[in-house]
Amino acid sequence: MGGITLRVLDGADRGRVYGDLSPPVTIGREEGNTIQLNDERVSRFHVKIQEDHEKLVLTDLESTNGTKVNGEDIQLRILRFGDMVSVGRSVLLFGSRDEIAHRVASSKRGRASGRATIDPNPNDPSESLDFDVQCDGALGAPLNAMEPPELPERLSPGQAAQLAELLEFVHLRIRELLDAVDCDVKGDRVILDQAEWQGLVDLQSRLAEYLRGVSDPNRPE
Repeated sequence: MGGITLRVLDGADRGRVYGDLSPPVTIGREEGNTIQLNDERVSRFHVKIQEDHEKLVLTDLESTNGTKVNGEDIQLRILRFGDMVSVGRSVLLFGSRDEIAHRVASSKRGRASGRATIDPNPNDPSESLDFDVQCDGALGAPLNAMEPPELPERLSPGQAAQLAELLEFVHLRIRELLDAVDCDVKGDRVILDQAEWQGLVDLQSRLAEYLRGVSDPNRPE
């Protein structure tokens, strides 16, 4: 895996480019971070980016004001070229122009063929495009907004069983809720009973708790 590139799009350090960084990378307000930001709303040690199974994982280090990726609050996230990381008043873009342009081109080819694919070789010069043109000016548009995440790799049998159990729980709960839906007379709306609606809210709450649990940086290995 090549070096990490992060470009500051907004905030006091706007315009700075940090390239060819080797993981782990920490971002924060304090000296000692790989990237030190001049932003009082950024925690002393705010986020960490580390490599795991050839993927780059961003972890919020229990920061005071939280971390967002592509506008969504996160505690743990696999980074993809073009992702926008918001910490405090600062916004950082992950990836070089060539890396992001390559991903844009790969995504367009995937959509044209009816499936989403990402070429694993972002350094192929034959695929280098002008990023500013190919993105149609939408610099901050999350490229992976409509792409389903991949299943984790190299799970132990016990971990795979736990993941399957969790997914089956969510799958069965959603199926129960879909079975409880009624259509109105015109057929252009669906109706869900209050109790079933509350069940949907409870499911979202459970998923939020799961996300919080697996994202806790102090969670025992």
